[in-house]
Amino acid sequence: MTNKVGLAIRELHRAENDLATDLLQASSRHKADHDIFYLGRDLAKWSQDHVRELAKHGKNYDVELDAEPAGESGLLATVRQFGSELIGGHHDPALLLLKDLREIHRKAAGVSLDWEVLAQTAQALKDSELLSLTKTCHPQTLRQLRWANASLKTNAAQIMVTP
Repeated sequence: MTNKVGLAIRELHRAENDLATDLLQASSRHKADHDIFYLGRDLAKWSQDHVRELAKHGKNYDVELDAEPAGESGLLATVRQFGSELIGGHHDPALLLLKDLREIHRKAAGVSLDWEVLAQTAQALKDSELLSLTKTCHPQTLRQLRWANASLKTNAAQIMVTP
């Protein structure tokens, strides 16, 4: 049983890292949009915190995870920024924003489901520490999801109808 729980923690750790990376990349690509830039970075920090907490708790289930979240540091950030500039130069930046927001929404929805699975598992195992972690992190993921959804609603019509 603990093997399955460890697998769920490992998958959620990976998914949170992916979500944080997507939020940071979208933030970098859309610097001119202050909402996307600043809120995207703030929301990415939540996922990075979740990665750290999952790494700590994974040890309880014999899962070794990297406590350092994937991020935009050093050479990798430079490569991502260059790639973002190339993509932005060849595609309509507004359509790229919609694409980024859709991807963030999808990933946040998946992360939310993973937190729900982990919460139900923690309840069944009577693991109060794991349950507490889910009660702290899942609401933040739901806020990330709502932000992506609201940003899509705010921007979609204008982007789609503007020549």
